Amino acid sequence: MDWRIPLSDIDFDDTEALAVQDVIKSRWLTMGKVTQQFESAFADYTLTKHAIAVTNATAAIHLACLVLGIGPGDEVIVPSLTFVATANAVRYVGATPVFADIISTENLNISPAAINLLITARTRAIIVMHYAGYPCDMPAILSIAKQHGLFVIEDAAHAVGSKLNGRKLGTLGDIGCFSFFSNKNMTTGEGGMLTTDKDDLAQKLSRLRSHGMTSLTWDRHKGHAWSYDVVDLGYNYRIDEIRAALGLAQLAKVEKNNERRRHLSQLYRSELQELISQVSIPFQNHEGKTSAHIMPILLPKGTDREQFMGSMKEQGIQTSFHYPPVHTFTAYQSDTKWNLPVTEEVASREVTLPLFPTMTAEDVDEVVSAVCASL
Repeated sequence: MDWRIPLSDIDFDDTEALAVQDVIKSRWLTMGKVTQQFESAFADYTLTKHAIAVTNATAAIHLACLVLGIGPGDEVIVPSLTFVATANAVRYVGATPVFADIISTENLNISPAAINLLITARTRAIIVMHYAGYPCDMPAILSIAKQHGLFVIEDAAHAVGSKLNGRKLGTLGDIGCFSFFSNKNMTTGEGGMLTTDKDDLAQKLSRLRSHGMTSLTWDRHKGHAWSYDVVDLGYNYRIDEIRAALGLAQLAKVEKNNERRRHLSQLYRSELQELISQVSIPFQNHEGKTSAHIMPILLPKGTDREQFMGSMKEQGIQTSFHYPPVHTFTAYQSDTKWNLPVTEEVASREVTLPLFPTMTAEDVDEVVSAVCASL
């Protein structure tokens, strides 16, 4: 379908095209010099010691769990209001995801109070997901983790460029995991990044993303090594030079585009509050600086969401919802009865409106008018 206003769009121009052409002309397509440049630039941007590029954010979370030694018999506390990959990665290592409720209909992030109630002798880690790029309550969560000797993994898939207390999200826990999927604030089509300040974790992450090998094809090509050993059961989670080149070009734009997203979000808030007071807009008073990845609203209680979204579609405006709670999926059904009332209420009422940096103020006006008509 040709949407008049799509849910998201990418900001690509000749910069990205030329970057890809340069890689093709170099005749080196696998992970090499451009990937190293991308990793270095991302580490500088996030002010973290190590950045390790991988094929996607799911792989990043999987590797994070592996290098922290999480495995069978362990529990990891995660939000249910997230993309399923957050929980899937925990199951990849044989551990059990334990679902925590969110704070409120105003703050859709994982609740520190709920985390506290779920900690057992088997708990090894907490995975937070910064919903829409709005920071979780990291001081409280890090305090809980320190008290109980737990690791903290940040699912920062929504949060490239977000800040809390002057620090970029993805650098506050033990490991940060970023996504560069097509709808993200910066995109390589598929792609991800791990960040950490810990040398030992970075070394393990780098090795595990490439079959557990002690040297890369690029190292041998440059004459820095002639053979390799395999010292771990690793994976082929490597990124390639074409996507790394796209990442470098996109990273140069992310601050400008995030600022545009924040501006558009404020336009939405002011217009929706003026015209449709019964629509709730989460994160009205949030701590830190958001990347404004998506624009979530909560429909009035009792609204038929499917009918609402159908009406928006008829007007040429694409919407979505973030997310069906993970604990409700068939693959996650078990004897455990999860008590997640806020998650389930939000999941039944949330709708995501279009938001991307090339939107205009007139686009926002049109979306808000369509919301009024659809209600």
